Amino acid sequence: MATQQSYYVPEQSKWPIIATVGLFLTLSGLATVMVNKSGGDTSTGWWMFGIGSLVMVYMLFGWFGNVAKESMAGLYSAQMDRSFRWGMSWFIFSEVMFFSAFFGALFYVRYLAVPWLAGEGDGAMNTLLWSDFEGTWPLMSNPDPKAFPGPDAVINPWSIPLLNTVLLLTSSVTITFAHHAIKKDEREKVKLWLGLTILLGAIFLGFQVYEYIEAYHELNLTLASGIYGTTFFMLTGFHGMHVTLGAIILTVIMLRYMKGHFSAKQHFGFEAAAWYWHFVDVVWVCLFVLVYIM
Repeated sequence: MATQQSYYVPEQSKWPIIATVGLFLTLSGLATVMVNKSGGDTSTGWWMFGIGSLVMVYMLFGWFGNVAKESMAGLYSAQMDRSFRWGMSWFIFSEVMFFSAFFGALFYVRYLAVPWLAGEGDGAMNTLLWSDFEGTWPLMSNPDPKAFPGPDAVINPWSIPLLNTVLLLTSSVTITFAHHAIKKDEREKVKLWLGLTILLGAIFLGFQVYEYIEAYHELNLTLASGIYGTTFFMLTGFHGMHVTLGAIILTVIMLRYMKGHFSAKQHFGFEAAAWYWHFVDVVWVCLFVLVYIM
């Protein structure tokens, strides 16, 4: 005989409205800065961005804090657990599409736009615009070098980028070890491997900051150095932002685990963080091959 399964329905929440306000202020502030950057006053935009960021931080602490309290109170059923898993899966899928758009832009520029400007096809683009332009990749000399001077050099992929690849791949191993340990309820091993994962992520970010400083001050590789610089910093910069977010998530998971919030059977918060971290690692491997090497 079938029995009715209970499904937890949360009470009305203020957090979606607060998140909407925070996103509006943050994005409006950034848009205002971009619009006024070439001569206008950007102070209002930065104020909006700062206030919006604080609202977002407040929302994240409050909303996820409520979820953690409800989970610890035993309010979530197996059906609710499946809902969380589907939600995290769709979130990672949206992130895949986000990076796919930037990789698509890189493909378009490298294999279509630059060759067209250099005279491939019927040669009309090259004849009408920049007849002396020669398309190579990485693009060291832009079609209009006066407006967009190209970089003096590009980053050697076999130095810091290779080291960062090793760091992130190693962090995937350590987070997997932590996952196996939490299933066996080996608390000290979970803390060890999870702590190493966070440390490896922090070292990765430190090396990326050093790489950016070298690019700007020694290689003249900046956001203003043409399409190569733009795609390079957009892809690596957004990835670095995701690594930062992932490290923060893992740190919160570590603190929650130390407070006894997870067990060998109930630890989806940990699993969701691990999924996200593996996604970040896969994106970096694609970046290393498509941006640094090819």
